[in-house]
Amino acid sequence: MSVTVTRPLPERRVLRRDSAALLALLLGALASVSSMLGSWIPSLWGDEVTSVMSAQRPVGSLLLMLGHVDAVHGTYYLGLHAWGAAFGFSPFIVRLPSALAVGVATAAVVLLTDRLRSRRVAVLAGLVCVILPRITYMGEEARSYALSAAVVAWLTLILIVALSRDHTSNLLWVLYGVMLAVGIFLFLYIALFAVVHLIVVIASRVSRRTVLGWVIATVGGLAAASPLVVVAIMERAQISYLGVTQQLSPSTLYSGLWFGGWMFAAVAWLMIGVAVWGEARRRVQISQAVGGGVLFLSGRRIPTLVFLSLAWLLVPTLLLIAVHGFVPDFTARYVSFCAPAAAALIACGIDEFLRVRRWLGVAAGLLVVLLAAPVYVAQRTPYAKNQSDWSQISAAIGHNARPGDAVVFDESTRPSRRPRLAMHGYPVGFHGLRDVTVRTPFQKALTWHDIAYTVRDAAAHGRFAGVDRVWLIEYAASPHQADTYGQRDLSQLGFEQTAAPIHTHRGLIALYERTP
Repeated sequence: MSVTVTRPLPERRVLRRDSAALLALLLGALASVSSMLGSWIPSLWGDEVTSVMSAQRPVGSLLLMLGHVDAVHGTYYLGLHAWGAAFGFSPFIVRLPSALAVGVATAAVVLLTDRLRSRRVAVLAGLVCVILPRITYMGEEARSYALSAAVVAWLTLILIVALSRDHTSNLLWVLYGVMLAVGIFLFLYIALFAVVHLIVVIASRVSRRTVLGWVIATVGGLAAASPLVVVAIMERAQISYLGVTQQLSPSTLYSGLWFGGWMFAAVAWLMIGVAVWGEARRRVQISQAVGGGVLFLSGRRIPTLVFLSLAWLLVPTLLLIAVHGFVPDFTARYVSFCAPAAAALIACGIDEFLRVRRWLGVAAGLLVVLLAAPVYVAQRTPYAKNQSDWSQISAAIGHNARPGDAVVFDESTRPSRRPRLAMHGYPVGFHGLRDVTVRTPFQKALTWHDIAYTVRDAAAHGRFAGVDRVWLIEYAASPHQADTYGQRDLSQLGFEQTAAPIHTHRGLIALYERTP
């Protein structure tokens, strides 16, 4: 006589939860490795060197600087300060926290997708996170964008877990509030997710007690972070340049936000459209079968993955764009934390094709991978970061300069493009050289960068005494459009260019020697 033993439902749930956690761990690790590979190749660019210089300051100096500029990045700089003190400040090392954060964000996306949709879509979403251009880009950048995406992903997962329970623990709401506050200190615009999550809560069928728990946690988190908001308003002039540069071009909105290239963007938007169409079709059918109901919600306690991901993707983006016309506040990088939602929607689109025909789904997935691959490779070329060539400049100086030579940097372009940053991002090539124009080193300045004399003022302060060779490094918008900063002043001081200039990708290096 055979006996059939039915596994208790709670045990099945535990096994499913454990397998989902393992899957999230594996796909998260894969996403981190994907971002790490080749991350040392692109030259650091202006924003990243700003991070490095700020993190290299003594804590007292950093806190003083944050009272004048970059307060919204202060939490990230303090974290990078501790990280660099332990491991150094090489390009790979300073970008590594972002790569790890991409893995953390991917793990949350996998768990969220597994909970709201299916295991298959969870795998697809994790794999899309591994290759999505905005994710692989922020995973190799020494800025807070990848960390903000990780915070947002886990904050959203905590919300969904809380809304799914009949009786939500107060501890869960405390965790939510604390993470919201910390997230805002890490990246100010995470505050916008109070609006995203408000939409999710309104669309959910939950008790008043649950709604009240969310309201208290959200208000508490926002209140805790309110001092940063005040300081950010006081320092808003720092990003005023966003109002005079084109941040909302059609190409930026179409492909620049999350998709990297126009071909990948075409397929990505197609997958998102298919995901929305398929979900809407099913919700309408269910609504009609049960005699009415709210679209995307019929028969459910909480919204569907597509509804949640659309809110996550579009609400912060549209809010920032709407405000941009009055207060400059938008650039494509600022909505990097929406990229995980794009990955989830693309995965849902692939799943819709799989539901129709397996081969269609496989073809759609392969097409996504094939179109993402060239973008991934392009991101890991020497000048991929805003055409920066500071590693090349440092290498050229290190190869040609002699100990005791002086160096003069082009100070005529905006601070984030000045060749001086090559010395701070890649100091090895400048070892033993004299920075004759520095007036106030960045560690003692109230802003993030060095304050420099002009060549003439530096000479008036005796900086060129005993100097026979000077390396002049100019910024060049193109090989044929190099600046001429300092050339006349050096000539008047008795220096002449004695060798053919060295052209780099965005720079020009010339040797000037004192003449009898």
